[in-house]
Amino acid sequence: MGRAIPLFEATLAQSEQVLGDTHPDTLTNRNNLAGAYESAGDLGRAIPLYEATVAQYEQVLGDTHPDTLTNRNNLAHAYYATGDLGRAIPLFEATLAQREQVLGDTHPDTLTSRNNLAHAYESAGDLGRTIPLYEATLAQREQVLGDTHPDTLTNRSNLAGAYESAGDLGRAIPLYEATVAQCEQVLGDTHSNTLTSRNNLAYAYYATGDLGRAIPLFEATLAQSEQVLGDTHPNTLTSRNNLAHARRVAQDVQQSNTATTATGNDQHPPQNAESRPH
Repeated sequence: MGRAIPLFEATLAQSEQVLGDTHPDTLTNRNNLAGAYESAGDLGRAIPLYEATVAQYEQVLGDTHPDTLTNRNNLAHAYYATGDLGRAIPLFEATLAQREQVLGDTHPDTLTSRNNLAHAYESAGDLGRTIPLYEATLAQREQVLGDTHPDTLTNRSNLAGAYESAGDLGRAIPLYEATVAQCEQVLGDTHSNTLTSRNNLAYAYYATGDLGRAIPLFEATLAQSEQVLGDTHPNTLTSRNNLAHARRVAQDVQQSNTATTATGNDQHPPQNAESRPH
């Protein structure tokens, strides 16, 4: 983004000068610049620009034009990224309702809005609304995009994570396993999404106490993350931390079994990992 942002800024300034402040191409350039700021982590500049662009799209193209809805979704996502769920969720809800009305119930943009809203509900801890929405979105993505489309795989992983958050590992683990197999087939063995899915499956095994399957999977995922993402990438650090916790718990269990055999004293059960995988 170091070279992209100055180019976006220059293009926007020229569009404003040549085409005017509210020309559709100027609005597109403004949205692109806001997206570049967001990708660079500069939400302090991204959000005001998204807000201005949404207001101008509403004025020029109308409240329910597809481009207005796209920008509204982008603004909601930026609010979400700052942790401002109080502004993100109502905007996601409004955008979804309008996309259902304008684009239809199974349009890809509608499905994206539905997934984003479910994710926001999950972040707010509202699993009662999260899970049915993920389930509905997954069924529709399977129907519209196909069983192994990348967006379908993302949705399947999201649903598995919601089941896990609800403590329903009986439904989470088979879904994680299916997602890993499909990610390996469609995206490749070392794609970042494959590594994330593999890490999540390992964590689910860990959560059930199945260290015999969790530890080798954490080890393989860490080795691949180091190779593909680099030694200090956040996902690599998460994998390394998860593996360290799993090995520590395995050691505690072994020591507990030895102490129980020697003294007959009860030991405390292993603790959950302190960090939750992505």
